[in-house]
Amino acid sequence: MLKILCGTSDANIKFEDLCSLLKHFGFDMRIKSSHHMFRKKAVIEKINLQREGNKAKPYQVKQVRNIIVKYKRGGTI
Repeated sequence: MLKILCGTSDANIKFEDLCSLLKHFGFDMRIKSSHHMFRKKAVIEKINLQREGNKAKPYQVKQVRNIIVKYKRGGTI
């Protein structure tokens, strides 16, 4: 989690690690084709992830980080 939150290695985050983090925070996952979609009742944003090899796409790691920071600060996550 620290690696994701610090933002210094977004291109080196394993896809499975990012998915596991979202599940840890209580997000529900739905898979449709190559898209892994995550939703949580108290979170407005929908998170849509796709693999890039065995890594997560860097811009999606950044999106997840911003959502975690936003809602963690507000006490929702």
